[in-house]
Amino acid sequence: MAVRHQLIHCPPRRVWAVLADPNLYGEWVVGPSDSTPLDDSWPRTGARLRYTLRLGPWSAEGTTTVRHQEAGKELELEASFKSLGTARIFLQLRPWGEETLVVCDEHPLRGLGGTLHNPVSEAALQLRHRGMLARLAKIAERQPDEVHRA
Repeated sequence: MAVRHQLIHCPPRRVWAVLADPNLYGEWVVGPSDSTPLDDSWPRTGARLRYTLRLGPWSAEGTTTVRHQEAGKELELEASFKSLGTARIFLQLRPWGEETLVVCDEHPLRGLGGTLHNPVSEAALQLRHRGMLARLAKIAERQPDEVHRA
């Protein structure tokens, strides 16, 4: 189970604003090149978005579904990518003085990804989380008016 944390130098409300904006998903999540909300209710439980993964000329689509959320504190997602199966991604925001400690916990849930899960894939998840949490921090630490798009 890949668990990683990052201290983000802004309050939890600003980090949550990024997580709650489906249009920013492709900017902070490592992997997707773009994302499209499939529902108008993101990040409510059951809301979905479609994302595209690109590697050179190859591309494929997947979906992410909100399985649980507690506004400003927790976001639990299930990412589904065709034949690889699904993964659970849990993001928890903890106030840390005037800053936010974000804890990310991800692991394969269903399908081939779980069957093939091993120390090498665990290391790859750790690298992915390092990049993902750094991107999340960069976006959240911007001025608040830059986070909210018109």
